[in-house]
Amino acid sequence: MRLDKLLANMGYGSRKEVKQLLKNGSVQVNDAPVKDAALHVNPEKDEVTILGERVVYKEFIYLMLNKPQGVISATEDNRDRTVIDLLDEEHRHFEPFPVGRLDKDTEGFLLITNDGKLAHELLSPKKHVPKTYYARIDGNVDETDIEKFAEGVTLDDGYFTKPGQLSILQSGETSEIELTITEGKFHQVKRMFEAVGKRVVYLKRLSMGPLELDSSLYLGEYRELTDEEVAMLRNEKS
Repeated sequence: MRLDKLLANMGYGSRKEVKQLLKNGSVQVNDAPVKDAALHVNPEKDEVTILGERVVYKEFIYLMLNKPQGVISATEDNRDRTVIDLLDEEHRHFEPFPVGRLDKDTEGFLLITNDGKLAHELLSPKKHVPKTYYARIDGNVDETDIEKFAEGVTLDDGYFTKPGQLSILQSGETSEIELTITEGKFHQVKRMFEAVGKRVVYLKRLSMGPLELDSSLYLGEYRELTDEEVAMLRNEKS
């Protein structure tokens, strides 16, 4: 990889700004000063430093976001704030995107990455990657609903869903539940409850595949996944 491309990709400035760093003698490769922007380096083997600070090369980033309400799952929008707007510039320059979507009024776990291959495989209907949600429901959720969800329900457009695992945390005029599904149809959780005559009033995604939302993340906060968590996701889609 060209040296200027590597440094630009890692957020050290535009190609023009990187060339200035090189011209100033700020960049070293394997302890030797380098001014040639076109020099090819191996990010896996060569040690690149800027003003003595080592450049750690990453091709992909994997972020866990606790998505707040009022923010849309998109990379850009003319009207609304997007989940990408919540990221620091050091992560935005990787041009990441949300894996799947959460509705504007839905909170919780959202994976953001620039790894298109992994994202595609996690979203593939063939993979049946489970997603678990917590919801408050306007209406009394009971054992009948558990049985219906376990069989699958017919949505308003005639689509018959795959089975969902419904657990009742609290039953009453307003019920609290957890639901695990393996699909990601548009507004699916809300539409599944509408199919049994009830309405979702609050929805939060708790997990995707093997990963659970980090309880230390406040709404709007995010963190990078650990190497172990990335490995778990890769095993999930394989």
